[in-house]
Amino acid sequence: MKEKILVVDDNRDLRELAETILKTQDYQVILAEDGKEALDIFDQSPPDLIISDIAMPEMNGFAFLEAVRSRKEGAAVPFLFLSAYSQKANLSQARRLAVDDYLFKPFDAKELLDAVRVRLDRRRAVRLFDTHEAHLQTILLMANVIEIRDTYTYDHIMRMRKIAKLFGKALKWDVASLVILDFGAILHDIGKLVVPSDILKKKDSFTPEEWAIMRQHPEVGAKMLKGITHLKPVIPFVLYHHERWDGGGYPYGLAGKNIPFEGRVIAIIDVYDAITSDRPYHKKRSKEYALKTIEEKSGTHFDPFLAKEFLKLAEELP
Repeated sequence: MKEKILVVDDNRDLRELAETILKTQDYQVILAEDGKEALDIFDQSPPDLIISDIAMPEMNGFAFLEAVRSRKEGAAVPFLFLSAYSQKANLSQARRLAVDDYLFKPFDAKELLDAVRVRLDRRRAVRLFDTHEAHLQTILLMANVIEIRDTYTYDHIMRMRKIAKLFGKALKWDVASLVILDFGAILHDIGKLVVPSDILKKKDSFTPEEWAIMRQHPEVGAKMLKGITHLKPVIPFVLYHHERWDGGGYPYGLAGKNIPFEGRVIAIIDVYDAITSDRPYHKKRSKEYALKTIEEKSGTHFDPFLAKEFLKLAEELP
């Protein structure tokens, strides 16, 4: 869906110039001659961003901004003022009313587009984090169910989240991708909810039958998430985190770049935490040992590029 920008100015030429520039980036642009007309438009359908002149008839920019901020829907809408240099002294009032930025006339296309892009990116991030927090509560509820059955798995999930955040930032993932990575770290083992507790907590080696049950958890977890729209991007973390670069993993025996990138990322984090924490069947080993293991298995168990990038985090890892 196109992002909607409301442009308010009593100067027709300037309105149309702004419209022409903004439409080059495929924004939906709505025009208004003054604050009163703009407020009516806002009340019918709030835009994603507002660009407004200050000196206008009927309702000036300051009054329009104050009216927008007084509305629940307008509290977080980015607001840019178009200002003549002669109005510079009045901008303290704009700041008091929570204007996001201002452009001095005459502006060029790059100035306008840069200002709009920065504010819309920030708004997207705010929306994403709001949504993230709402979904996160539900997802953590699932994690709490896991904790009731198996304290180790729950602790593993919480450690995975911390490590995943470090790794995702090192890979320069954007905000949206980091949110999905967080969900993936929490839910990657959700399929273990159907694995009997006596298998999860077993200290001895698994029998072939027990291994067969354990190996089902990636597919079971993916089926559990199927149909939950906002968790669809998480499924590759769940389904492919036990695949190996050399094709020796499960459930499908995928190899190399045929393994979705999400699975390759979470596989390294999963193994690192498994080595450095106590498990029913082994005592934890040192961080140095875990990193050496990842280095040695680069190109066999792990994606070589991702293994190399993970090893760079040595000083930051828990």
